[in-house]
Amino acid sequence: MARAVQALFLAIGDLSSPRVLRILAISLALTLLLFIAAGAALLAGARWALAHWLWLGAAGIDMASVLILLLLIAGSWLLFRAVAIVVVGLFADAIVADVEGRHYPAAAAGAVDVGWRQSAALALASLARLILGNLAALPFYILLLVTGIGTPILALFVNALLLGRDLEAMVLARHPGRPRLERRARWSLGLLSAASFLVPVANLLAPIASAAMAVHMLHLRRADR
Repeated sequence: MARAVQALFLAIGDLSSPRVLRILAISLALTLLLFIAAGAALLAGARWALAHWLWLGAAGIDMASVLILLLLIAGSWLLFRAVAIVVVGLFADAIVADVEGRHYPAAAAGAVDVGWRQSAALALASLARLILGNLAALPFYILLLVTGIGTPILALFVNALLLGRDLEAMVLARHPGRPRLERRARWSLGLLSAASFLVPVANLLAPIASAAMAVHMLHLRRADR
C-alpha cells in the first residue's frame, strides 16, 4: 500500500502537466457531451412514449419528465466512472507516454506505440468487465441493502478489483514484455482509484490520476529493485 500511496501523490503532481491537462479537458468535455446526448434522447423518447400511448395528460407528462430528468441526473452520477474510464481509455496511450517521458525516460524509449484501435478495444473491454462484474454482484448488492453499509463496501471491493486490472492493462499495452503487478499492488491501485471516484470534485480528476498512478506503480516496482 505504501507504493500505491507514493504513486498517488506522484500522479496528483502529474495533473499539472500541460499535455495531461489538455487530455483532462477533452475527456471531461466528451464525457459531458455523451451524458447530455444520451439524457436528451432518453427524455425525448420517454415523453414521446407517454404522449403516444396517452397514459398521462399534458400536466402529468411534464411532471413525469421532471421525475425522469432527476432519475437521469442520479443515474449519471452512478455511471460516471464507467463512461469516464472508457473515454480516458481512448487517450490512455497519450497519458502513459507523457508520464513515462517525464519520469521514466528509459522505459518510454523502449515502449511500444499503442494505436487507437487497441486503445478502443481496451476501453470497451474495460466497460464490458465493469458491466458483467457488477451484474454478477447485483444479487449480493440487493441482499446487503438491509445492512445499510454492506452494499457500498462490496461495490467498492468489486470495482477495486476491476479497476486495478483495467489500469494495469492500460500501461502494460505499451510494455507487453513486462510482468504483471503483484496481486497486492494491483489491489492497492484499484482500491485507491475506486475510492477516488466516490469523492465529489476529485472524481472528475480520478480517471486521469488513476491512469498516471498505474504508470508509477509499474515503474516504481522496478526502481525499487
